[in-house]
Amino acid sequence: MMITIREALPHEDQILAEHFRKLWRDNQVPEELIEPDWAEITSRFITQARTHLQYRAFLALKDDDVVGSTSCQLFSGLAPLILTADYRQYGYIWGVYVEPAQRQQGLGQQLTQAATDYLRSIGCTQAILHASPMGRPVYTKLGFIESNEMRFDLTS
Repeated sequence: MMITIREALPHEDQILAEHFRKLWRDNQVPEELIEPDWAEITSRFITQARTHLQYRAFLALKDDDVVGSTSCQLFSGLAPLILTADYRQYGYIWGVYVEPAQRQQGLGQQLTQAATDYLRSIGCTQAILHASPMGRPVYTKLGFIESNEMRFDLTS
């Protein structure tokens, strides 16, 4: 069986939304903590990112079945963007997901590579992502380095 990585088309946004929901479930987020209209929320986000942030998504196909996906776009920032664009043209990779039966075969790495190649092609100087514990080794192999992001749980 052959695996191919290709760009996702807009009519496949529902697949991307479903994978994004599955990603959160795989990371032990209970179903009741996921908004009931998760598909519509994700679809609206993708539409906005496609329009304003050069969004692209990629699918992994085994024969004709979609078995993985990822999304990427320009990073829109968490704070005022005061650094010059040639220095801080960051891309953001999100929603890297591979179906459980297809994991450990390099698909996450191939999907992430497709995203980094695209981000490089649009002039990004760095690619940022937030890794799950399961994904961390995949990204380390590709050359991602751990950053200084820190979190503090305000719910306890």
